[in-house]
Amino acid sequence: MRTITYQKDTLLQLITKKTIVTLAQLKKELGTQSTMTIFRKLKELTYITSYSHGGKYYTLRRLAQFKDDGIWEIKSVLFSNVGTLVEYVKRLVVKSRTGCTAKEIEKNVKVRVANALLQLVKEKKINRERLGGVYVYFSANSKLKKRQILCRKTSNKTFHVDEMKPNVLMNEIKVAIIIFYSLLDEQQRRLYAGLESLKIGFGGDTKIAQLLDINRQTVSKGRGDLSKETVNIDTIREKGAGRKHVQKKNTPAD
Repeated sequence: MRTITYQKDTLLQLITKKTIVTLAQLKKELGTQSTMTIFRKLKELTYITSYSHGGKYYTLRRLAQFKDDGIWEIKSVLFSNVGTLVEYVKRLVVKSRTGCTAKEIEKNVKVRVANALLQLVKEKKINRERLGGVYVYFSANSKLKKRQILCRKTSNKTFHVDEMKPNVLMNEIKVAIIIFYSLLDEQQRRLYAGLESLKIGFGGDTKIAQLLDINRQTVSKGRGDLSKETVNIDTIREKGAGRKHVQKKNTPAD
């Protein structure tokens, strides 16, 4: 038996006109009580479901106008460009520089997320740690989680300009920088040079390159790695790395 195709066109016209619709509206307009038939037609048109209002609203992906954060709000109904609320919350946690608390996530998504977070933790798709008396959610990837925790702890610390002023002579600082730099391996030297350049600001790459007698591009790369957070902290100093201890050999007495 040939499949009836006019319902698909009717469905397209209806959703295009109303932008968002409920299942009850679709059944009424199509003159059917078959949920399976409606969803089969919706699938052909590539539909998305709201993550607010209990997922009762539907629209077509072609009609959605997502903002940079991946959310589209229309008539107080919320849609995500990744589908369900659970998937959107997971993306927020994984993409976050410092991890997220439930309150921070809810400020973004505008709905309660306790159940979504609990599901993600149970399924081990994200991790949860208690910091400062509050649960913070991090990536399930151990390396990324470690970086997120470090960034969160650092972001909670504030420094004033006066606190950063040195109490020693500038020449002594230069000597200390050179000595400390000489103790590091190649990757650590590049990153440390980049850090000192960041402290100086404009012109820092050139000044640090001259001070340490290295290529300015090396300083620039180190600064860029730190700024873009592309450093793999697990490879900077792994357990057992470094110079091997020299064992003294007992020389037999004559």
